[in-house]
Amino acid sequence: MKIHLPNSAFLGNIDSFLRSIDTSNKNTLEVTFNEQWMSLHPVVLSMVYSLALLVEKHGGEITCEPMEAASKHYLERMGLLKILNIETGKVHTHESSGRFIPLTKITDSDQLGEFITEMVPLLHAPEQAEPIKYIISELVRNVFEHSNSKIGGVVCAQFFKKSNRVSVGVVDVGVGITESISRSHVVNTDEGAIKLALTPGVTGLTNNFGGTESNAGAGLFFIKSIAKINKDFFMLYSGSALYKLLKTPQKKPAKLYADPLKDRHSFIENLPCWQGTAVGIDISLERHQRFDSLLDLIREVYRLDIKERRKEKFKKARFI
Repeated sequence: MKIHLPNSAFLGNIDSFLRSIDTSNKNTLEVTFNEQWMSLHPVVLSMVYSLALLVEKHGGEITCEPMEAASKHYLERMGLLKILNIETGKVHTHESSGRFIPLTKITDSDQLGEFITEMVPLLHAPEQAEPIKYIISELVRNVFEHSNSKIGGVVCAQFFKKSNRVSVGVVDVGVGITESISRSHVVNTDEGAIKLALTPGVTGLTNNFGGTESNAGAGLFFIKSIAKINKDFFMLYSGSALYKLLKTPQKKPAKLYADPLKDRHSFIENLPCWQGTAVGIDISLERHQRFDSLLDLIREVYRLDIKERRKEKFKKARFI
């Protein structure tokens, strides 16, 4: 496998980075870097870290070219260079509190709780903390319940002062969305599986609308909706397909839809196959509403969609 870290890879321009990934030969990982500087979304760092953990677990080889970019100290503090076995010399350490949470492998609920606790200093007020904690909890719970990842999930978060936003990446190298959804639904493409995964009430645990008592099939829909209401980016990459929620223009109201294809989005197919799932999201700390009212709004869209689809199901002719 080969990954090149460019000078910039955020959710708005992540497409070119994903196209450049070489996922062949799972026993080796070769990482190269932009020579001058790198500014990267946490989901990008989480993807590289996940592949490095996978290769390391299977006794493979990780190789990297010499790194001289000014970003090397940042990448070391984020925890990426250690897994890549890159030495940068003496580094001036900085307290991460309030700025970033380094790359973290999470394999159980206790580690998830610790990560969420460490995230709180990134946020400025309780009402801003709740949606972020919800997003992390739901995404990592998906890893535990659906991915069958041998290394758990990799999580990373960063506060960007200039744009006043928190960016989050959650990545696994498990079975991927298509295999997970196919347990209970008929899907033929990665694009179709991602669409189902983002549709409220759909889960790989059952073919019933509304999911099960313990899994309502609402997590990814809720997370995408939080990004939509905040007019921010959201991306979901699995297999060879990428769904990216685009920003709603500031002067337009952010209307919620049950069908993810009705949102302003891009859907890209035929990307290098990612064996697992990568989710990235940006949350502005300036544009927000109370989390309880936000969830009430999303729940109402969820409820109405489930009710309508159940009604349509029972309208179909039945032959005895």
